[in-house]
Amino acid sequence: MADQFSSHQHIRKPAVSSKGGIVASQSRRAAEIGAEVLAAGGDCVDAVVATTFALGVLEPWMSGAGGGGAMVLYRARENRYEVIDYGMRSPDSLRVEDYPLTSGAASDIFPWPRVRDDRNLQGPGSIAVPGVVAGMEEAHRRHAKMPWQELLAPSVKLAGEGLLVDWWTTLMIASSAADLRRYPASAAAYLKDGLPPNAEWGIKSVVRMPQDRLKATMAHLAAQGPRDFYQGDLAQSIASDIQAAGGALSASDLAAFRAHLREPLKIPYRGGNVFATPELTAGPTLAHTLRLLQQKLKPGGGRPDATAYTEYALALQSAYRERLSDMGDADGRRALGAEHLAPACTTHFSVVDGDGNMAAVTQTLLSTFGSKFVTPQTGLTMNNGIMWFDPTQGVPNSLAPGKRCLTNYTPVVAQAADGRRLAVGASGGRRILPAVAQLLSFVMDFGMDLDTAIHTPRIDASEGAIVIGDLRLPSSVRDSLRKQFDYEEARIQTFPMKFACPSVTLRDGTTNFGANEAAHAWGDAVAEG
Repeated sequence: MADQFSSHQHIRKPAVSSKGGIVASQSRRAAEIGAEVLAAGGDCVDAVVATTFALGVLEPWMSGAGGGGAMVLYRARENRYEVIDYGMRSPDSLRVEDYPLTSGAASDIFPWPRVRDDRNLQGPGSIAVPGVVAGMEEAHRRHAKMPWQELLAPSVKLAGEGLLVDWWTTLMIASSAADLRRYPASAAAYLKDGLPPNAEWGIKSVVRMPQDRLKATMAHLAAQGPRDFYQGDLAQSIASDIQAAGGALSASDLAAFRAHLREPLKIPYRGGNVFATPELTAGPTLAHTLRLLQQKLKPGGGRPDATAYTEYALALQSAYRERLSDMGDADGRRALGAEHLAPACTTHFSVVDGDGNMAAVTQTLLSTFGSKFVTPQTGLTMNNGIMWFDPTQGVPNSLAPGKRCLTNYTPVVAQAADGRRLAVGASGGRRILPAVAQLLSFVMDFGMDLDTAIHTPRIDASEGAIVIGDLRLPSSVRDSLRKQFDYEEARIQTFPMKFACPSVTLRDGTTNFGANEAAHAWGDAVAEG
């Protein structure tokens, strides 16, 4: 991989520790809000709800009420693990004939045949039924201590302040500006005179993009409760905006949506257990990977050597071959894996509270800014979940109405043989699984503490035959991988990331730890108090 970056720059982001709770997130401000909830006596799940809606305001290109996701929870008092699944689904009112195939491929790294006008990739026709609000509703109903309205109050305040523009904001908006400007409400929300906003040079200068409609929506959702999003005034306005622009999603699609409590996929590993999402995610592919690592990888010493990284690559490639060959929302296929290679933007955060309750939470709009379509009445940026389906008919993942979307996310909570417990996940599309698998191995195979694990170089093996190695790997590891694989190298960098962006919390006895990918400019782990 050609690059022009410094060979001497070192980036570190030390793990934090606390006897109290910690929130690790891609947004420091969102993590602070979650930590404030913990400090006020909130449960781990209270922090999850507050952090989720804060993220939807602070980084609307990644997630928000217009997206979907899943969480894995550990409830310490009951010693119980559970999954809340709020993944997106295609509208019942979707018509397959509205997605005719045309010549060419959807993109150079997206293998579906192209649909006319890219209707499945962006715009109102690409929107699936969103699940985030339903997921928060279910989690809040089951475990929260604090009132719904109180947990949404920080996101209302943030929206009232407007979207703060710094270089990261500018970069993320610029990456999608050509498509955002196609839709008037999107252009009004994120662009200035059709161009990305820029921060000014002056030390006291502050540039913000107004979010008045989003503030009103969040205030309404806080006051009326989560069902309003699916069966009330918000549902009617969302559906009418999408249908007026030519999309399929209807008020009845929203009314029928529910989040689902599921038994986690329990994966025995090295005398401990990994609890993952059970189907239509990368959880089953993680199980395949860990099964092979348990058979082939022989841990020794404090760090993985060339043999270990080779086994990482072989196990991941084997798991991806199964994942990509035969999958979809069909009987017998749901646990085989998730979508084909595709670009994605996601957010992951992990929480641990002072009582030892833990949460690994992954949420997404799918692509950066999802469908690029902001609903004019609500100011919500909507997902493009229809992109997850193969527009070709006759395969397990074929586009169809009322069908659950396939996903790449992999939130897990694991307990190691030594009693330590960690909540881990990442953003980064297809690169999520390799990052999660290696972080689990670093802790459960090699006994690393969290600071060491988050800074240990990883590989990626999600691009078919290609193995990507971090340039910080020892020369012996790099030489070995180069001899055995189609090998490329990359630096850790802020954009575009080559090795996913994990956020992790770990509990050792009564002490909690938290860490986030060092290369992410906004991300941090924040302790309560």
